[in-house]
Amino acid sequence: MFQDGQGQPAIENIVTESGRVVQPPHLFVHGQITEVTVMNFRGPFTTIQAVMKPCALRSLFGLDAARLANTSTTLERLGPEAAAARDLDQKLVEGKDDEERIALLSRFLDGLATTDHDRDALVEEGIELISRTIKTVTVELLLRQLGLSERQFERRFMRAVGISPQRYIKIRRVNEAFRLMDTGEYERLSDVAYELNFYDQSHFIRDIKAFSGTTPKSISQKVNDFHNDVVGSSYLYM
Repeated sequence: MFQDGQGQPAIENIVTESGRVVQPPHLFVHGQITEVTVMNFRGPFTTIQAVMKPCALRSLFGLDAARLANTSTTLERLGPEAAAARDLDQKLVEGKDDEERIALLSRFLDGLATTDHDRDALVEEGIELISRTIKTVTVELLLRQLGLSERQFERRFMRAVGISPQRYIKIRRVNEAFRLMDTGEYERLSDVAYELNFYDQSHFIRDIKAFSGTTPKSISQKVNDFHNDVVGSSYLYM
């Protein structure tokens, strides 16, 4: 993420539910978020975000994603890419407009995509299976499909994604619930809960509150209504 407010970082701080406060620089990488998180901005400001796939911290940067959960790092700490990151940071701050900044950031990320970082093909296969079978998937089904023990799969998933497979499935299921709510095809929240095999409507609402910080009042409440005044719960975009 790049963020700028007239030459100064635009984000005053990032506050997590547990009380952690982060004051990020202009350019930073943030890990997966496992608790409700709010970004407080100064204005006026510009932000450019690259929202990445779940395994990107490992495949692009070679990082142990679990170490970045709920926190961030500067690109200068990313080993071989440090020099290029420092140069990118300065160019982004001095960029004449957002179109130029987006092009600079895109070229940098395209370059990272050609690096030879270790990828975990089985974890990536598991993520694809979760995406295809989100209404019914469980960790037990994944283990049978992938031929891994629960301990081995969780360790590899944490390293590649930054959160446990159980939590990842819950987040993806809440994302799917938001998508279904926005289609206008369902009359009641209980219908969405049933479609996604939640135990009951109260369980469904508890999960939405856990991952967004608020609860839906009715099926007519759209996803954008959850984020009126602040930017939060970034992990809902996974």
